[in-house]
Amino acid sequence: MSRATRAAANRSIVVPQTEMKHMKSVQQEVDERSNLTNSNKFELLLFRLGGDANGEHSELFGINVFKIREIVAMPEVTAVAGSSPHMLGVVNLRGQIITVLDLPAIVGVIPKTGLNIMLVTEFARTTQAFAVESVDEIVRLDWSQVLTAEGTAGGKVTSIARLDGDVNNTRLAQVLDVETILREMVPNEGKDVDPETIGPQLLLKPGAVILAADDSVVARSLIEKGLTAMGAHFIMTKSGKEAWDRLQHIADGAKAEGVPVENKVALVLTDLEMPEMDGFTLTRLIKQDARFSKIPVVIHSSLSGKTNEDHVKGVGADAYVAKFVAEDLAATIRQVLAK
Repeated sequence: MSRATRAAANRSIVVPQTEMKHMKSVQQEVDERSNLTNSNKFELLLFRLGGDANGEHSELFGINVFKIREIVAMPEVTAVAGSSPHMLGVVNLRGQIITVLDLPAIVGVIPKTGLNIMLVTEFARTTQAFAVESVDEIVRLDWSQVLTAEGTAGGKVTSIARLDGDVNNTRLAQVLDVETILREMVPNEGKDVDPETIGPQLLLKPGAVILAADDSVVARSLIEKGLTAMGAHFIMTKSGKEAWDRLQHIADGAKAEGVPVENKVALVLTDLEMPEMDGFTLTRLIKQDARFSKIPVVIHSSLSGKTNEDHVKGVGADAYVAKFVAEDLAATIRQVLAK
């Protein structure tokens, strides 16, 4: 079993009992999950948070399975003095103290049966837990089934997943922007971007830009601050598809001018999880297109861990950096451009 396979196998993913008899062998399931990134697919854990004051209209929400470390019955939580209203407290899970956030309260709904399940998540270099009412199932989707939801729910939803595809009356699930939620609930005590520590200015070719893609509002803001502090001109997009379309447009302009496209785009910086087209697919398209062979790609993602780093190498990305430390991002960009 490869290291990537072992890493995927270590995730404790729970599915309803009715699904168990239909499951393939554990090894097949792990291998399939590890290879999803080769086909613009991903798995979404569906759960419910509650509804209105009468407990009605309980909608489906989702989070990428790769962000889930484990799912457990809600343990006893120790309240922390002076914590924010939406922080339930902390739990001791196998020797690790983990902060537990009240996800229904954050989203603004009321659980009818209480906070019954705890989702332990790992992303953006942190471990935290979200209390939810119930877990439904895990579904396998193509990123083309996911549409951006910019401006929805006060920035707490990145996209809407069409669970049954592009058909009338499809079930819908709101994919939460857990990066923004975590940043709002547990703000960074220091500066997000410190010009004094981020290092010297980037020296790009005159007229060249960094093309960046990220679907998270807070991530885009942090990236923009970091690139601005580095003195880099940039174009920010909200999805892999938007970035790919923009790159095609730039390439057409460069061809009309009779100059190589790398004179226009110095580097592509992309997230992994994005509606319509993920960062793996975007990277693969760039690396397989002779026009863009000299443009380096840096993947900047909250999906850290050996499994994702192996996939990054597999699609030909030039570097991987975990979100979000501005100094690490700046150092990685400089290292890649220096090559």
